[in-house]
Amino acid sequence: MTIKEERRLKIKKRVRGKISGTAERPRLTVFRSNKQIYAQVIDDCSGKTLAAASSLLLKEKAPKGELAAKVGELVAQKSIEAGVQAVVFDRNGYLYHGRVKQLADAARNGGLKF
Repeated sequence: MTIKEERRLKIKKRVRGKISGTAERPRLTVFRSNKQIYAQVIDDCSGKTLAAASSLLLKEKAPKGELAAKVGELVAQKSIEAGVQAVVFDRNGYLYHGRVKQLADAARNGGLKF
């Protein structure tokens, strides 16, 4: 494990100690790899994933930033279909910048409140 990964996991642990998803306000978590980006809406009380989206579902070729925005719109659409209007955003130890910020902004524009 590299120093960068250790730093992210340390930040993730600190953030997750402060936030958790409930049935009323589930947690929207983001995972970012080098090629893909994933988002899940999770109810931590019951341990269930209510909605999920990833750039793997999108068949088109586009820059990673645009794919992140499309994943944000997709997860917002799926979570609203599941009856979720408001979420708590979990950046998962990543900086709120770049692809993570684009996904969050697109989810907000898609109708989610956080």
